[in-house]
Amino acid sequence: MKIDWLAIAAATGAAWVFGAAWYGILGQRWMTAAGLTDADLAGPGGRHRAPIIPMIVSLVAGFVMALILAGVIAHTAKKGVTVNAGMLVGAICWLGFVITTLATNHAYSRAKPSLTVIDGGHWLGVLLIQGAVLGALL
Repeated sequence: MKIDWLAIAAATGAAWVFGAAWYGILGQRWMTAAGLTDADLAGPGGRHRAPIIPMIVSLVAGFVMALILAGVIAHTAKKGVTVNAGMLVGAICWLGFVITTLATNHAYSRAKPSLTVIDGGHWLGVLLIQGAVLGALL
């Protein structure tokens, strides 16, 4: 399989923008579910700054996720790589690997179920979007 770097970059960017919108909308609910306050997220002197390191980590992780998802889609789409096939593979990966891991980790850390719902919804959206973009471009 030849790697289509443009498709990987597009899937990465689309998922990252989705994540920004998701947590932009659900940020306060996420903070409550995670047991965080504005003060917990403030930098030195109480000033709020963009979380640069987590943003870089999420961008790199999204890139790796898109790269691996592209390989899985290419190897499993027997009727051809399509948007629907990409989204189906993304949804199956989410169900089989992401939400199961997230639910287990959150259960052991005694996180609120709403945190699992918010974070799980985000990762489902990411994998569906990446699957659609990759299905369209591969």
